[in-house]
Amino acid sequence: MSGRTTRRRVTMAEVARAAGVSMMTVSYAYGQPGRVSDEARAKVREAAERLGYPGPHPGARSLRSGRTGNLGVVLGEHLTYAFDDPQATRFLSGVAQVCADHGMALTLVPVTGSPSDVDRVTEAAVDAFVVWTTADDDPVVDAITATGLPAVVHGGPRRDGLSFVAADDRAAAAAMGREVFAGARHPGVLSFPLDRARVSRVAFGVPGSRVLPEAGDAPGSGPPQTAGTASGTAVSTPGVTAPDSRTTSADASPGIDPDTSTFRVTRRRLRGYRDAWAETGGDWSQVRVAVCSTNSAREAETLAAELLTGPNACDAIAAMSDELALGVLRAAARLGLTVPGDLTLSGWDDSDAAAPAGLTTIAQSLRDQGARCARTALGHLTPADRDTDVAWHLISRTSTRRP
Repeated sequence: MSGRTTRRRVTMAEVARAAGVSMMTVSYAYGQPGRVSDEARAKVREAAERLGYPGPHPGARSLRSGRTGNLGVVLGEHLTYAFDDPQATRFLSGVAQVCADHGMALTLVPVTGSPSDVDRVTEAAVDAFVVWTTADDDPVVDAITATGLPAVVHGGPRRDGLSFVAADDRAAAAAMGREVFAGARHPGVLSFPLDRARVSRVAFGVPGSRVLPEAGDAPGSGPPQTAGTASGTAVSTPGVTAPDSRTTSADASPGIDPDTSTFRVTRRRLRGYRDAWAETGGDWSQVRVAVCSTNSAREAETLAAELLTGPNACDAIAAMSDELALGVLRAAARLGLTVPGDLTLSGWDDSDAAAPAGLTTIAQSLRDQGARCARTALGHLTPADRDTDVAWHLISRTSTRRP
C-alpha cells in the first residue's frame, strides 16, 4: 500500500467563510474582479493563499461560461511538423499573435490519418478551429463541421459552412511556370503529395512510362526501379516537384493528371504549371513529376537526382516550396550542374533562405495568412480579411535568369 496521501481540494465555500464574504464574492474575485472592491478581493486572495485554494477549476468555469478560451489548430501532420517545417512555423506564429492579442490560448490538434483523429478533434476543448490544408476526403473536416463551432480552412478543401482562406494557387503557378519553363526542353515539377498515402515517387513523362514506386510503397508493386529503367524516346520533358500524400495506386498516367490529387493546393498548382507548359506548345504528358511525401529538402535532393540524370534530364524544375527547391540546388551542385546555366529552378513562399540562394519564388506571407485565419475563426475580422483571395507575387531572381 502506498504511503502517499491525496491532498483534499479546498472548496470555494471554505474560502468564503475564512474571508467573511459570500461565495458570489469569491467567484467574482476570480472571474470578474472588477465587480468587487479592492478590500474584498484582498480578503479573498489572503484567505485562498492561507488555505491553499488554487482558484476555480478551469473545467467548471468553462461549463458556466460556455467558452474555453482556446483556439484549436488542426494540423494534418505529426505534431513535430509544427516546429520542423518553416512554413508551418510561420503560419502558426500568425495564429499565435492573434491569440495573444485577444487573450486566447492556442491548442494544437495533430491528425495523422489514424481512426482516432475524428475523436481527437470532436473532443478538443476549443471555441473555434483553424484547419491546416488537408485532403478533400479527410473525415476530420466533416467532424469539425458537425461540431457547429466557427472554423476556417487554410488552403483547402472548401466546405459549406466553413470559412476559407487561400491564395489563387493556379494563377500563381501559371505565372511561375512561364518564368521557369521559358526556353526549357526538358521541364519537371517537384510536387507536394497527391493524397494521404504519404508515398514518394517519380512519374516520368515519357510515353508508356509508369510511376516508379519507392520500396515498400504498395503490396505487390515489385522491386523499386530507378530513373534509368524508364522507357521512351528523347522528348521535351519538364520536371515538377510537389508533395502530395494521398496517392492510391502504384501506377499513374505520364505527367500525372492534376485532378487525381485530393489536395486542393497540389491540384491547383499542378494545373497552373500545366497551363504554362501548354502555352509554350508543350505536352503535359511529357512533364516529369516527382512527388514528395513531406516538405523536406533532404527528400527533394534524393528525388531531384532522378530528375537531373538520364537521357531526358530536366533542364527546368518548378518546386512547390522553397524547401524542395533548396534540395534541388544541393542535388544540382553535387552533379556539377550550374543554375541557371544548366538548370532553371523555382520555389514557393519566399522563405528566409530563398533570397540568399538567389531563388525565384512566389512570395506570400504564411504568417499573415495564419493571422487572417485566426481572426476569421474568432470573429475579429478586419476589412482586408473580407477579400476573397490572399495576395501573392512572383519574385524573379538568378535561378531563372538563363544566360
